[in-house]
Amino acid sequence: MGREQQRIKKQMEKNPVMECNLIQKRFAGSLFEDFSKTTDSRHSSYIDYSNKMLLGTLYYKGIAGISSMQSMTSEFNQKNIANNISRFLKEEETDYLPHGVTINEYLAGVKPDELQEIQQKQVYEMIRRKTFDGERFLKKWLVIVDGTQLYSGSRKLNDKCLERHYNKGTEEESVNYHIDVLEAKIVFGEKLIVSIGSEFIENNGEDAKHQKRMNPEQIKQDCEIKAFGRLAEKIKKRFPRLPITILADGLYAAEPVFDICAENRWDYIIRYKEGSIPSIEEEYRNISEKEISGNAEYINEISYKRKKLNVLKYHEAKKRGNETVVTKFQWITNIKITKKNAEKIASSGRKRWKIENEGFNRQKNWQGDITHACSFNESAIKNHYFMMQISDMIKQLYEWFFLRANEIKKMQKNISSELLASFGRQLTREDISKTDMQGISKT
Repeated sequence: MGREQQRIKKQMEKNPVMECNLIQKRFAGSLFEDFSKTTDSRHSSYIDYSNKMLLGTLYYKGIAGISSMQSMTSEFNQKNIANNISRFLKEEETDYLPHGVTINEYLAGVKPDELQEIQQKQVYEMIRRKTFDGERFLKKWLVIVDGTQLYSGSRKLNDKCLERHYNKGTEEESVNYHIDVLEAKIVFGEKLIVSIGSEFIENNGEDAKHQKRMNPEQIKQDCEIKAFGRLAEKIKKRFPRLPITILADGLYAAEPVFDICAENRWDYIIRYKEGSIPSIEEEYRNISEKEISGNAEYINEISYKRKKLNVLKYHEAKKRGNETVVTKFQWITNIKITKKNAEKIASSGRKRWKIENEGFNRQKNWQGDITHACSFNESAIKNHYFMMQISDMIKQLYEWFFLRANEIKKMQKNISSELLASFGRQLTREDISKTDMQGISKT
């Protein structure tokens, strides 16, 4: 498509935020009403803004890709933007949106589980639509699990921060505090993955005592596998009948993970590093007759602690200049491997990288910054994270069902800035749907 055609395509989008609002109504029509139903711990005499206005402002902060609360207060300090956002939320029109400090004080009193429930409700509705059924593998939804760091620094934000000690016992001893979260994202498309559950990694005193004998890699595995147990329980409770295949890296090639998946009747495709479970690798090597299918090699039912695991190896050759570079992958799975599905399992297993590219990298670099500490309060930090998941889900749907559907190409870094720029545009009556017109004066 030439530049002139791209220009014409882009002109189809007269007002990005209004197009995004239409997508939100289509896929998450109850979102703003759900905001209004959250528990309010504030004293009635101190309430100037409703729950919906406070959370709605934070939602649009995420849509605009604004990282900090200070920047939000500055960017939204325009009469047109305040008027428009209050209209979008169907709230009484106001010239001033809530200040970042006001929102943070409110978030400190909101139970994080409530906001996660709102986010999971929207995912549940998307699953029920059957719009994305074609993305399932062997009739099961691919759910990618991985951990990421939201904060790292010398300042202890709150008592739930994890600690790393360097040069322990010496004069140069230092402590690094960090906040980590274990994330599960469901695959709805090649460029569309959204959170289906999140669990913050928080150690208690017993964990810290137990981990003193471990190296950093072992501590990381111990923390994440414990968090995986809590996360799996949360997902199973909210989506009890959802058929799932877990995708994870080699950190999760461990007996507790296999047991949790078996208990929940989930499949799994987990990256396997040579040497991480020596007995499996040894048995694999000792079996001379291995099954071959294309670039895949596999063996079913390798014994491991009274379990039967299936091992799949895959290689990919690519030309780089005059050289042929071969990349090797291997997985452990409980899915029976056959000649028909071996390469398909490998293809699904490789989608684990999407949580890095379309997940964490997106939310850290392109569509805001989940690593920016918007508050020191434990509950507020979690609530900021869950609100980012809600905003990013809608933005991904906007990119998928409006930009992509209309062949409008934009650089990732420009999507948020163009949405923000459209917030302050003067809206005509045609810009706002008939539903939105209710309660707006005829001026």
